[in-house]
Amino acid sequence: MQIIPAIDLIDGKCVRLTEGDYTAKTEYKASPLEMAKLYEAHGIQRLHLVDLDGAKKGEIVNWNVAEELATKTSLIIDFGGGIKEKSAVEKLISLGISYITIGSLAAKNPIVFSEWIEEFGPDTFLLGADSRNEKLAVAGWQEATSIDLIPYIKSYATKGVHNVFCTDIAKDGRLEGPSLDLYKQIIQDCPDINLIASGGVSCMEDILQLEDVGCSGVIIGKAIYENRISLKELEQYTLNTQ
Repeated sequence: MQIIPAIDLIDGKCVRLTEGDYTAKTEYKASPLEMAKLYEAHGIQRLHLVDLDGAKKGEIVNWNVAEELATKTSLIIDFGGGIKEKSAVEKLISLGISYITIGSLAAKNPIVFSEWIEEFGPDTFLLGADSRNEKLAVAGWQEATSIDLIPYIKSYATKGVHNVFCTDIAKDGRLEGPSLDLYKQIIQDCPDINLIASGGVSCMEDILQLEDVGCSGVIIGKAIYENRISLKELEQYTLNTQ
């Protein structure tokens, strides 16, 4: 199972929100590049980069950070937040971003996203399927929908999109453990996807439980920043699973 640290961006700085609440923001001193280099130094190969400004605005804001991390590290980066135009996808690919994370657009404009899947290939994308009470939430989690989570994931799996991450928003930033039952159900109902868990991870035991459930990756944010999980522990886990 891949360890995927998260860097969430507001005004070019590393932040963490709680349950997606922009008013409940914690800002961290280390720059995004400093954090990315630190992860790289501990043998971590993946990075989940989120433009929270972009998610709120509906267009990418933190271009400079995406470019800096893509060009100054060897990390496999997925980037999301405010991607609405094909030109943005093309630019991110040209910068060296490995996966384009699509959330709101896939829910709100499935025709356009389906065209992108055809043009760029399904493996270009990481589908963001974030939910409250198993209903999809979009626009940086600011908008609720009536879309059922699992049928939604299934609909894109049939189009070849197999890389999916799912955040249970009620768990995000609370360090209370991940939604194991939800992930079990998703994996059972959508056996062809590579499911990345996100939200609530607070300790190494959570990571081991997610591995047992069958997740292919885990996104970790606050637990790293607040030293609930050490980079040494993650390095050792990564070495043991290679």
